[in-house]
Amino acid sequence: MESRIRIVPINALDGIFLDRLAICLEERFLMSARVERALAVPRSALNNTRAQLFLNTLTTRVARAFPDDGGTLLAVTDFDLYKTSHRFIFGDADEQQRMAAVSLHRLRSEFYGEDPDSNLLFQRALKECVHELGHSLGLKHCYNVRCAMYYSHSIFETDNKMSYFCEVCDKRITRARN
Repeated sequence: MESRIRIVPINALDGIFLDRLAICLEERFLMSARVERALAVPRSALNNTRAQLFLNTLTTRVARAFPDDGGTLLAVTDFDLYKTSHRFIFGDADEQQRMAAVSLHRLRSEFYGEDPDSNLLFQRALKECVHELGHSLGLKHCYNVRCAMYYSHSIFETDNKMSYFCEVCDKRITRARN
């Protein structure tokens, strides 16, 4: 398994934010992380009724635009994501495809009627990226509410957890790498 994370911004996202995210993910996973060119996904790809982007639509486009040349793909988008079994998702991952996706839409404090907070957005995004990358590398959900692998049903649970793995999950991912 090649130890590389390829961050794919969907449409225009803040480059400084993405560079900071790459540095933090390198630190968490001990892998190189680089920001790829942005992938344009038009608003016409949204489900008209829901005004959301179907996860499979996004992952299919990312897989087509970035053929497998090693590493794990991480798509980051401002679109509100959903999948068949969920009204919305913060993110999702596929271990077989070695791909993860994270939506910033519901991680923004403005979504909850609060003032914009770029630091809070970054912390939330980092937690969800670590969580989804953990899945793409084989980790399952954790019962420790502070672990990054804990399943967030709401933004409050995302805010409560850490941006890194608990000791148990850290041992599991270390074993998987070796």
